[in-house]
Amino acid sequence: MSDKSSIEWTDATWNPVRGCTKISPGCKHCYAKTFAERFRGVPGHPYEQGFDLRLVPEKLSDPLKWKKPRKIFVNSMSDLFHPEVPDDYIVQVCEVMLQAHWHTFQVLTKRADRMARLLNSKLTFASKFEHIWWGTSVENRKHGVPRIAQLRGARVAVRFLSIEPLLEDLGKLNLKKIHWMIVGGESGAGARPMHSEWVRSLERQCRESDVPFFFKQWGGVRKSEAGRLLDGLTYDELPILTQITPYSTGEHDGIRLSRS
Repeated sequence: MSDKSSIEWTDATWNPVRGCTKISPGCKHCYAKTFAERFRGVPGHPYEQGFDLRLVPEKLSDPLKWKKPRKIFVNSMSDLFHPEVPDDYIVQVCEVMLQAHWHTFQVLTKRADRMARLLNSKLTFASKFEHIWWGTSVENRKHGVPRIAQLRGARVAVRFLSIEPLLEDLGKLNLKKIHWMIVGGESGAGARPMHSEWVRSLERQCRESDVPFFFKQWGGVRKSEAGRLLDGLTYDELPILTQITPYSTGEHDGIRLSRS
């Protein structure tokens, strides 16, 4: 667990699972795999096994040790809903998130179909609380956009989209019951370009649908030089939770929206 994440939209990361496998074009230049494979074979290193998927039960209790509230990105180095992660283990992760209710947990997956199925069944006990945000990645029309409907099918309090890397114009999106959007370009070696009109379209749709918009980065080989300004502005919008309350059927489910 890292208490000082460099990811712009979170404060910390928590990885009770490590490793993953690629599922769609957004995974092509996976930063997590690149990082992990550098340490394959290094004795005693957390990624001695590279990016092979494995459970890390000794990390389950980490959020309970942090008394200062944080936004915590769950499994920044994996995917909680990977098919090789057992249902019972996912239940244990969710039980910890409920116990550590002073934090905000940001759960992001490319397996939105499995996540929705479990949230509507075995994970119902954890689905209704506003301090757990459930999100899915969207990179293109073919693979990413269908995940939005899958996410919307999960009966939860807070839903968000991580549209990174944005690989093409996504067209008109259905943002009903979506409470937050993150947008960013790919970074690092081989980064695929992101066009400004694609970003502007998404920002405009968020504005029209009253969805908070967070622009993470333009990306590129030298992402620090490209920065994260969109038409001269920084977009750091977040959903602000009024209180932890049970799930409701309203479109914004008890959430007050923040504008920067």
